[in-house]
Amino acid sequence: MDKLILENLNVQYSDGTESLKNINLKIQDRQVSVLFGPAGGGKSTLLRTLNRLNDLADLRLQSGRVLLDGFDILAKTTHVIALRRRIGMVFSRPALLPLTIYENIVYGLRVAGERRKTHLDGVVEKALRQAVLWDEVYDRLNDSAFDLSGGQQQRLCIARTLALEPEVILLDEPTSALDPVSTAKIESTMRDLAQHLTIIWAPHNTQQAARMADEAFFFLQGELIEFGSAEHMFVRPQDKRTQDYVNGRFG
Repeated sequence: MDKLILENLNVQYSDGTESLKNINLKIQDRQVSVLFGPAGGGKSTLLRTLNRLNDLADLRLQSGRVLLDGFDILAKTTHVIALRRRIGMVFSRPALLPLTIYENIVYGLRVAGERRKTHLDGVVEKALRQAVLWDEVYDRLNDSAFDLSGGQQQRLCIARTLALEPEVILLDEPTSALDPVSTAKIESTMRDLAQHLTIIWAPHNTQQAARMADEAFFFLQGELIEFGSAEHMFVRPQDKRTQDYVNGRFG
């Protein structure tokens, strides 16, 4: 089932940079969809478009439609805060609040008006278990989030996103600064979550893209060059540009 459908999406920044050019694609529900390609290809711009972070950018042009369950999220009538609860995002560097571990996770719920402590406690435990972090911090919930290691901080960011029960999670190179053990934990977490959620991942290298993808989309200079299953894209791509990138001839 299609969770997201992009129709003729174009994004151009005010400095003249054309980041996305007539993008048409479909993202399936409950799978890991990987966006890969060299830097500057438009992957981050696409992710930022999907939860309206580009509203904060200096855009010259944004056109086309992005349908979430049939609803155009780029419409002026879209409630952006509500959208960001449905489509959560995790960045390449942990973006923590100067609060405790517990308060980082419940922050969004508190802003939304949730005050029931028993409910918040349950959300914290569930989110931390989903992020494979509970066993490491269950007795440290009142410690500063900044006391955690880098890998733990990134998993805390994932837990904070999961606390809002999103339908889609966007990941922009979430393991680029992490060690192999932390990277493996996050990859395993996302593979498990994809049984229930839609995951859209822009990995930091082709090896990770091949490991994680159910379906992969190759971007080059703002264009969607080719897409298909992981086997198709990383074993037998059809477009020469995809072949050259996957085989390490550029990028």
